[in-house]
Order: sequence, then C-alpha cells, then structure tokens
Amino acid sequence: MQRKYVKWWSPSLGREMEMLVFGHSGAPVLVFPSSNGRFFEWEDFKMIDTARAQIQNGHNQFFCLDSVDAESFYNRNVHPSIRFARYQQYERYILDEVVPFIHHANPNRYIITTGASFGAYHAVNFGLKHPWTFRKIIAMSGKYDIRAFADGYNGDSVYFNNPIDFMPNMNDHNQLEQIRRNDLRFPVGDHDICLEATRQFCGILYSKNIWYELDVWGDGIIHDWPAWRGMLLKHLA
Repeated sequence: MQRKYVKWWSPSLGREMEMLVFGHSGAPVLVFPSSNGRFFEWEDFKMIDTARAQIQNGHNQFFCLDSVDAESFYNRNVHPSIRFARYQQYERYILDEVVPFIHHANPNRYIITTGASFGAYHAVNFGLKHPWTFRKIIAMSGKYDIRAFADGYNGDSVYFNNPIDFMPNMNDHNQLEQIRRNDLRFPVGDHDICLEATRQFCGILYSKNIWYELDVWGDGIIHDWPAWRGMLLKHLA
C-alpha cells in the first residue's frame, strides 16, 4: 500500500499543513479527523488498515487531513467571530488547495468526504455546502449543531457552517437537486451519544426530500473506533 507524507505552506491559513495520502487510484476519500485530531489519527486508530484491500486494489485513495480545531472551534481565548473566521480560512484551504491537490493526484472526480464524531460534522458541512465537489458523505456518529462553540454569537459565519440551521432554510433548487443526486450515509451505534442528534438531522434532510441511509448498528454499539472501522468498511463500497 502506497503511503505518502505531504506538507505545504498554506496561503489560506498562513501556516504549514500536513497530510497523509494512502493509495494510488480510485475514488478519493477526504478524511476529517475527530475533535482536535491530527492527520495521522486514522492511521493510528487502524481505520486505514481496515480499508487496506480497497486501497491496495485501487478502489480508493485516502487523503487524511490535519485540523485547525484548536485554532477555531476550541479556541476559547478569542471571540467567537474570530474562531469562525479561522474555520472559514480552513474552508478556503480545503477548496482552494486540497481539492486541486486531489485533482492533480487523481483524475477521479468522485470525492467522498468522511469522518467520525467531530470529523463527521466537517464531512457533512463541506459535503452539503459544496455538493458538486463532494459526491458522497460517510458521516459516522456525528452531531450537526455547532452553536455550543459560538457562545451566543449569531453571525453569518456561524449560521452558514451549522447544518442544522442552514439546511431547513436551503431553497436553492440547483443545490438541493445536486444534494439529492449524491450519496449520503449516516452510520451510528444504537448506544452512541450522537444517535439522537443523527436522527434529528436525518429528519431535516427528509423534510427537504433528500434521501439518505441512516444505518443504526445494534447490540450496544457505542461512540468508539472499533465500531467506526466496521462502518467505514461497509459504507465505503
């Protein structure tokens, strides 16, 4: 299995950003780490090993991102407007730098976004805001309401990065139609702390006539990596 470490200076973020790339071809998979996670998280927690056959056989190529959570959502030392401005810079990094990097490395334009826990939030936020760029979402055990990080601040940068807010009011026909054409997967455990949040968000999608797969895993499945490894393998296919 090919493994490549990548680092470049990001003009969008004003600092170096690191990434791990696994594989050589197939549908690209853009991996967002969990809260304050790093680009090596999925390797450390054996998520990449779980998908080894998919990667070695050329079915998928994984691009494992670093986060800026500590500089955005979790940075309680600055005003919420600054936290969310930093996240908007991260969005520019993804769209203006990471996506072109993926396109240069891989001619397959069917990009999958994925993540577990807080990574699922990122995957959904990017996938729904940019449905022409990201065609499939595998969101494992996520919450899609980030108002707790805003401390009462209600600026546009909060609203337009909060799927539970912007999705009910989304009326752009072309964007909704593209989302409806995409593949949305929401696996979660029956004892997961994010089960109700996932069901609530799927209800919002249903109200917009957006089809999705809500996959609740039974037998006491909790919010943890062993379950996510199985969920990834099932929904990657």
